[in-house]
Amino acid sequence: MTTSAIILAGGFGTRLQKVVNDVPKPMAPIQGKPFLHYVFLYLQQYYIQEVLLSVGYLHEVIEDYFKNEYLGIKVRYCVEEKPLGTGGGIKKAFELIENNAFVLNGDTFFDVNLTELDAFHNNTNADFSMSLKHLTEFDRYGTIALENSRVKGFQEKAYTKDGWINGGVYLTSAALLNRFDLPEQFSLEKDFLERHLDSLHVNGYCADGYFIDIGIPEDYYKANEDLPKLLY
Repeated sequence: MTTSAIILAGGFGTRLQKVVNDVPKPMAPIQGKPFLHYVFLYLQQYYIQEVLLSVGYLHEVIEDYFKNEYLGIKVRYCVEEKPLGTGGGIKKAFELIENNAFVLNGDTFFDVNLTELDAFHNNTNADFSMSLKHLTEFDRYGTIALENSRVKGFQEKAYTKDGWINGGVYLTSAALLNRFDLPEQFSLEKDFLERHLDSLHVNGYCADGYFIDIGIPEDYYKANEDLPKLLY
């Protein structure tokens, strides 16, 4: 079982500034605790032993709170001196992790069964596994084209009656990223997954767990009500 996780926690939270403007987005308070606290609670359920926090904007705030251990989980930090994009942040973080690791966004929560995702990844011999959430009547997210669990394409954001979206929980390894000549700064989805999809074995793990993205005030308020009930 994979026991390491990378959390991308360098977000600015531009769209949240009306309600949260003095901390990085992953530190937005949820019932008196930072959003990341609930991500750690979730990872604790799956016996994750080490979390590597990929941080940038106001990273000292995150480091002061989580220190070197939190909820019994070892914590390390990978500081971006300049924004590296989602792909660049993951690649830099993997310099500190030898084996497979789960990768999570620090501003979304998706209640995926990580034990099942790990088994799915290994049983399908995937290079990269991404968790997918089925939504209806949405326009905030792009959609994923699937064929027998294989990711076949990515569609841009547009109004969609129903479809699968990227849930922001992945499983992959440093070895995969090191196979390619990648720039220091790049987008995971646009510059890596989409560009190299034909030469990668990218699988989509379809899950129906609770999903929330705190990128807009409406969903931030909803997370305040939902997450403490879900994780305590």
